[in-house]
Amino acid sequence: MSSNLTKKQKISLNTALSQNGLRSTKQRSSVYSVILAKTDHPTADDVLTRVRKNLPTISLATVYNCLETLVDCGLVRQVNFDRAPSRFCPNLRPHAHFKCKQSGDIFDIALDTKSIESLHAVLPEGFSAENFELSFVGNSL
Repeated sequence: MSSNLTKKQKISLNTALSQNGLRSTKQRSSVYSVILAKTDHPTADDVLTRVRKNLPTISLATVYNCLETLVDCGLVRQVNFDRAPSRFCPNLRPHAHFKCKQSGDIFDIALDTKSIESLHAVLPEGFSAENFELSFVGNSL
């Protein structure tokens, strides 16, 4: 069964995997497709439920392995809040996250260039950041 990836997404997947000495599999392709299809920051269990619609015999261990590979290859980001299960985000642009305590939903917060520069400005002298993770937790008004 094929995933619902666009041609451009398939090329990105294949390129990132091959640069890491890996190949595309139907499991990796399906997991990637599920994450791209809905930007709700799913957990591994959420991904498993969604992937099983097309690959009913896939295991949770396989989903975890695929997610780890996608993160290692720079195709998705792993998002963590306290001790809650990791979530996965397909948005690779610099951004922050907001977790609503009432609903449990996680939202992307776009950051403009000025905001990103401000974040870099607070770094200790002599250091530079390759990446950052900025998260907010609160309630809706």
